[in-house]
Amino acid sequence: MLSEKWVKFGLVTVSLFTLLFYVLEIDAFARAGGSKSSGSRGSRSYSAPSSPAKSATSPSRQVAPAPAPGMSQPQSGGFMRNMMGGLAGGILGGMIGGMLFRNTGMAGASGVGGSGIGLFEIILIGAILYGIWWFIKKKRQEAAVTAGPAYYREASQPRQPIAYGSATPAPAYSNPQPAENDLDDSLAHIRQMDPAFDEQQFKDQGMDNFFKVQGAWASRDLTTIRTSLTDEMFGILQKDADDLKLRKQINRLENIAVRTVEITEGWQEAGKDFITVRFCANLLDYTVDEASGQVLAGSKTDPVKFDEYWTFTRSVGNNPWQLSAINQA
Repeated sequence: MLSEKWVKFGLVTVSLFTLLFYVLEIDAFARAGGSKSSGSRGSRSYSAPSSPAKSATSPSRQVAPAPAPGMSQPQSGGFMRNMMGGLAGGILGGMIGGMLFRNTGMAGASGVGGSGIGLFEIILIGAILYGIWWFIKKKRQEAAVTAGPAYYREASQPRQPIAYGSATPAPAYSNPQPAENDLDDSLAHIRQMDPAFDEQQFKDQGMDNFFKVQGAWASRDLTTIRTSLTDEMFGILQKDADDLKLRKQINRLENIAVRTVEITEGWQEAGKDFITVRFCANLLDYTVDEASGQVLAGSKTDPVKFDEYWTFTRSVGNNPWQLSAINQA
C-alpha cells in the first residue's frame, strides 16, 4: 500500500515539473530580436537607445495590409504566457484534485483507509507547488529585467540586457546619455566622411533590411543575408534559428505592417559609424510544429504590436551598413 502511494506521488511530481518547463519554454522563440535584446552598439551597448522626442513627428509608412476593422487589437507578448500559465494551472489542479479526492472516495467505499495519498504526501506536494510558483515568479522577474531596453518601461530603474539566445546578463545601463547625442550634429559628422549619405535613403534601406532579416529568420537560414549582419549578430540569430530546427518548430511571421521608421541616434567611434533606427510595427507572430502545423505559441489571428531599435554600423565612409544590434522598446 505504501508503494502505491509513493508511485502516485512520483507521477504527480514528474507531471508538475514537465508542465513547469513547458510553460517556461513556450515563449522561447519569436520574431528576429523578439522579446530580448542582442548584439553590440559599440560604447553604447550598455546605454538605452534614445527615444524619439515626443514633439517630433516622422512620416509613417505602411508596407503591408493593416488588420481588418473587425480584427482584435494587437496584444503584447505576455498574452500567450498568461494563457498557457492558466491552462497549466487548470490541468495541474484537476489532476492533483482527481488524484487526491478520487482515491479518498475509493478508500471509503472499499473500507481501506490507507489507499489514498496521506497528509504527509499532501504537504510535500504543497511544498513542491510553492517551490514551482516561486521559481516561475523569479524567472519572470528576471525576464522583466533582461527584456532589453524596455529599459524605460513605465517608471522603472535602468535595466540589464542579455544577448538574444544567451543567459549571460550584461552590466547595468548607465543613466546619462552622451553629450554628443544631438542627432543633427551626429548625422552631420557622418555626412562629412560620406557626402552621399542621405537620411531618407538610409531609412528606406533600413526597412529593406528589416524585412530581409525577418524573412531569413522565418526560413531559419540567416546565411542568405550574411553580409547584412555583423559577425556577432549572425552568430546569435543563426544559433537561435538552429535551435528552432532542433525543436522541429517554425516561427511564422505574417501580415507585417511597419507604422514608423525613424532615426533616433547617430555617432562615430573607433573608425565606425553607428545609426539607430526605431521601427514601430505589428504582425502575426506564431510558432508551429514542423510536422503537424499545430500552433505552439502566438496566434494566427491576433496581431502583436512592437517597438524595436535596430542599430546599424559600418566603417567610416561610403561603405555598406550591417545590422549590429536589436533592442526592445
